[in-house]
Formats: sequence, structure tokens, C-alpha cells
Amino acid sequence: MRIVAKIGTSSITTDSGSIDTAAITKLTAEIAALRAGGHEVMVVSSGAVAAGVQALGFEARPTDMLTLQAVSAVGQTRFMRVYNDELADHGLVGAQVLLDPHDFVDRTQYLHARETLQRLIELGCVPIINENDAIANDELRYGDNDRIAALVAHAVKADLLVLLTDLDGLYTTDPRADAGAALVPDVAADDPLMAIDAGLGGSGRGSGGMASKLAAARIASWSGVRTVIAKASRPDVLAEVVGGAAVGTTFAAHDRKLPARKLWIAFAAEVVGTIVVDDGAQHALTTRPTSLLPAGVREVRGVFDEGDTVEVCNAAGEVFARGMVETPATELRAVAGLQTADLPDGMVHEVIHRDDLVVLS
Repeated sequence: MRIVAKIGTSSITTDSGSIDTAAITKLTAEIAALRAGGHEVMVVSSGAVAAGVQALGFEARPTDMLTLQAVSAVGQTRFMRVYNDELADHGLVGAQVLLDPHDFVDRTQYLHARETLQRLIELGCVPIINENDAIANDELRYGDNDRIAALVAHAVKADLLVLLTDLDGLYTTDPRADAGAALVPDVAADDPLMAIDAGLGGSGRGSGGMASKLAAARIASWSGVRTVIAKASRPDVLAEVVGGAAVGTTFAAHDRKLPARKLWIAFAAEVVGTIVVDDGAQHALTTRPTSLLPAGVREVRGVFDEGDTVEVCNAAGEVFARGMVETPATELRAVAGLQTADLPDGMVHEVIHRDDLVVLS
């Protein structure tokens, strides 16, 4: 079995933000046990920013982008050193892989990343993957490692994605605030829970939370990958999940599978605007593989440029698709409702090309 295990900042750092060596020792021991059983394991690990904050003596996590990038560069080497030392105790070799969200959007970059990860597995290494925070720009605001892990699971055709956190799984409400919160053991691919906005929660030391884990579960599900959210500190948690034990929350794999680019558009890209379409356009987009044309546009909300991701909704405000636009908002407002023959000379005919459009419902 090929497994991608993601562990969050709060699970491998102490309350003060320093690296929790004991937590990494536990994780690497479980990885070694899986490897001994013939499984392939990749790790997506947060913690660089938190480790850098501690190393530089900051009292709190910085908020400005430039400092965050610098701090992550300081912390990355420190937590990789711990991983390498702990893996070496089991005769395993760690390999640092830093990815940018665009590695999953650009086809050439995507193939390079996938081939590199595949070769590392063939060489017997344990890839330790993190977002390349030191050179990322706005991705650091919304590009968290939960979604990176789900996209990695898609790229390498993983059998299982395990999201290790400081909670036992997905609850009906926040268990830290509601004593009556109940654990949700199983979520079907088309369950309404797959579409809810969970509270961000979290410890404050990382960038994720339950909302990002739900987003990751959706990505993995639509990749055909089973996902489990489980508590990182649970003894032998990886072995239990791989063995099929009732641990945490399990998200079933969807029978519909999307390519990496569409997964990014649907679940990981930042949405910067909305396009309202008429009933005819909605029917066409949801019943056949077609592009969105200006004739079907009724309203343009927000400010966006070519290449940005927007939501597509009907007149009732129901979002049914997402797409990457080919026409900026200012130009689209000027031609909304026009037939193709009436468009200005040289203007792109598609508002959203069918290859960049994902129908969500």
C-alpha cells in the first residue's frame, strides 16, 4: 500500500513552538514499522515556520509575508535535521521535497514533481514534503499542507491519505467548546459534510484547521483516495489506519476522479470573484462538456484578471461550478449577455474554457 501521512504543526511542536522531538520519534517509528511491512510511505510535514519562530526567539508567529518566509527558511533546516536523525535510527533515509502550489497547476512542473517523488520511493527513501514557504508569495496565506498532501496523494496515486492532527477526527461541533460534540466515524463521498465550512480552530501555531482538512478530504476523495483524519498522539495510529481499524474519521473515495489541474481549481485555488449565469448557461454547463460564453453571463461580481479562479452561480445565488477565467472582470462586464458574433474583434470567445471548469453539483 502507498500511504501519504500528513502531520500538522501543532502535533510536532510544543506549546512554546519548539520542535517536539518525541513526537517525531513516534512518527518515524511508525513509518519504519510500515516500511518493514512492505508499505511505501511519504510524509507531508508542517512545522518550519514554528521551528523558525522558536530559533529566532520571537514571542509570536509573525504576520508579514517577508518575515514569515525568512522564518520558514530558518526552521526548515532544523526540523529536517530531526527527521533525518530519527529516520537514520531505523536505517531509513529521509529526502526533503519542497513544493509550490503551482507545481500542481503547471503540467510540466506537475510531471517533474511526480517523477521525482516516484524515483525517491524507488530508491527506498522517505520523502519529507513541505510547501516551499521561503519563496512562496500569496500562497502562504491560503496554501496549507493539508491540501498539498491531498494533491501529492493524487499525483503519486496513493491508496491512503492520513491527516494526523491534535483531534480524534471530525466532530459534529468543536469538542473543545461543546461537551456534547460527537465524533463522525464515516463520511460518504457525496455526504453533505463534504461541503460544510468547519471552524478553523487549531492551535495558532500552524496555518490549517479542520476546514482545510475537509478541503483536503474532498480533493483526495475526488482523486479516488480514501482519507482518514486521526489523532497524531494515538499509539500506533498509522498501523491501525492501514489495518482498517475504526480510527478517527474516514472519508470514502469518490467514483468521480478529476485531474490535478481541476482538483486545484475546484478545491484549492483562492476564489476572487463570482460570475452569475442564466438558466440556459447553467443547463449547458452541467449537462455537457462546454465552455462558458459571454452570452450566458448575467452579472459579474468582484475584481479578477485572466487566470484567476471564480465561482459560477445561478440567479438564486447557488454555486454550482468553479473555473479559471480567460476574460478579466472589467472586459466581461462590458460584453455580458452578448452573442459570440457581437464580441469585439480579437476578444477571446470563452469566459471559462471547459478544460478549466469544474462542475461541483
